[in-house]
Amino acid sequence: MILTDDDLVLEPTPDSELTGWAVVVAGDRVGTIAIRGEDGNTASVRWNTGRGDQATWLGARALRLVIDHAFDELGYTRIEARIPVDRIDDIRAGSIGGLRREGIVRGANDDPDRALLARITGDPPATSREGFIALLNAGLPTKRVIAQGRLRDEDGRILLCRLTYKNEWDLPGGVVEVGEAPAAGLAREIREELGVEVDVGDLLTVNWLPAWRGWDDACIFLFDLGRVDASYTGTMQLQPTEIVGVEWCDADGVREHATSAAAELLAAVDAGDLPVYREAPKAPD
Repeated sequence: MILTDDDLVLEPTPDSELTGWAVVVAGDRVGTIAIRGEDGNTASVRWNTGRGDQATWLGARALRLVIDHAFDELGYTRIEARIPVDRIDDIRAGSIGGLRREGIVRGANDDPDRALLARITGDPPATSREGFIALLNAGLPTKRVIAQGRLRDEDGRILLCRLTYKNEWDLPGGVVEVGEAPAAGLAREIREELGVEVDVGDLLTVNWLPAWRGWDDACIFLFDLGRVDASYTGTMQLQPTEIVGVEWCDADGVREHATSAAAELLAAVDAGDLPVYREAPKAPD
């Protein structure tokens, strides 16, 4: 079937495995686009319209035609593309054409990592406000957020957790879930891992951590958890898969046992005049 959009014409090309078209503008063949059925519901799409802004828009226009045809005429319910991550023009064309970014498919050996983009029936039209926001939101970068708390005893010592998965001790807390407020995430992590309820107090600082030992960069929200009697740890029920034990540490204990990031942050807190936002130095490997 010939597909058209003003001056853009998709002319069918014969192929035993693919349903393909030549991309033609004003009578000139400028590229190709094709789909292949992966199962009864899913088809993969690939295209080549060159490089540059004009090629990106041509690819997006061709893609919209093919996606509509695949849904309306061929009965597929999911269209996906896997694009090498260095082909930025094609990734942009995919997003403009209505494919939503879903993640990265890693490649082994010489096979490159690929961006996975897809569209399913029922997604709002890419040209609508709702659809445009969904496409933009799916392509925006995400930042890892960690919420931690400073809990002190009557002598001013800091509570540190001995962890199952690393030798250094760390402040109580953990990674904030998607859609979860940092303060709520901190309360949940402490409830899950230490078995106690805490009142999350004021935010002390937001501490950006550069990438370290294979971990991506992250922002730590450090909250004040107030002061309790040292015997408070006796009421805790530790989650054995993550927490070996808890310890009250003075400044020397923090320097000796804490992760370098936690020790640096707590030293900055003790020094006073802590900014609302700070950037931690890169920790030694």
